[in-house]
Amino acid sequence: MLTRILRQPVWREVIMIGGVVLLLATAIPQLLYAIGQGFRVGLLGRFMALGIAALGIDLIWGYTGMLSLGHGIFFALGGYALAMFLLLQLPAGKLPEFFSLNGVTELPWFWQPFSSLPFTLIAVILIPSLVAAIVGYFVFRNRIRGVYFSILTQAALIVFYNLFNSQQKWINGTNGLKTDSAMFFGKVVSSIEVQWLFYLLSLFGLVGAYGICRWLTGGRFGRLLIAIRDDEPRVRFSGYDPTGFKVFVLAVSAALAGIAGALFTAQSGIITPNAMDVSFSIEMIIWVAVGGRGTLVGAIIGALLVNFGKSVLSEQFPAFWLFFQGGMFLIVVAAVPDGLVGWAGRTWREWEQRSSRKSATYPQIDLDENLHREKTQTEKLHNSGK
Repeated sequence: MLTRILRQPVWREVIMIGGVVLLLATAIPQLLYAIGQGFRVGLLGRFMALGIAALGIDLIWGYTGMLSLGHGIFFALGGYALAMFLLLQLPAGKLPEFFSLNGVTELPWFWQPFSSLPFTLIAVILIPSLVAAIVGYFVFRNRIRGVYFSILTQAALIVFYNLFNSQQKWINGTNGLKTDSAMFFGKVVSSIEVQWLFYLLSLFGLVGAYGICRWLTGGRFGRLLIAIRDDEPRVRFSGYDPTGFKVFVLAVSAALAGIAGALFTAQSGIITPNAMDVSFSIEMIIWVAVGGRGTLVGAIIGALLVNFGKSVLSEQFPAFWLFFQGGMFLIVVAAVPDGLVGWAGRTWREWEQRSSRKSATYPQIDLDENLHREKTQTEKLHNSGK
């Protein structure tokens, strides 16, 4: 029975994911602490949060063909939403410190709902989704796609960056919102207990995000997204309106980025407008490109590998690590254009094809008794003729 279960791809995938989750939740953190690298557990938690954002990028770019250069907007919105909640965990009547420094004596109206955890959790998902849906509706309704969509998302990113950067009085502007000293259910956010909680939330959030993306891309809806990516005019000619599908996928992708931003903010201890810097949104694209677009697993692997590589290189070569990082990206893009997962899958398929072709073309003649007997008789007749 176990063999029959393992033959089914779905159950194999479930078992593999379960094994990875078990390792990340138990063995790997203990190993890192044992070798004196406990700080990398926190890094791993942050990078898993970034993996959630990478899944959203893969959903809209790898499957739907929409290259967004503005996902930093949604990432930052999720981060700011959670940071506002954390900063409001104060005794009654007290305000976050930066308000008094800027002469604000009453809590602004748009801050007040964020004193509620349920509202904050909904806002982390809903605010990025609504912004993405509104922008996407007006863009896709006018049939703007391709490079023009990428330019528009980057322009929107610059607008939001300048907007948040200039709001010193209301959201602390360039300095951002610092959360590491805030309280969360009676404990400091930077404490080991709270950080471990957010580590686990990042892990299970990544698994849940993968499950949602796998479900969306696994059936007819996924095939329709691929059809939109490959030939959108033909999809319209077939009777489908791609606008609604693209708006929905963009909203889901933005929600994943918002969740990623919230989890990353809680573990890094700060959120600033730099999350809406152009370079960060381009980095998200690079994660997916390195791992392999249109694979989901590749997006996660790319986010983890690139960010861990960035961390290690910056530690070992602080003056030159950007050159190493740039060279690594160029090599991957030039030598492995479909990403590491795509290259691995293609290599495996080619090996299987060669193996099946070899077995079909070169049967094991020596193991066939009849052919061996006939060969022996032929050799005897040949020798007697001599």
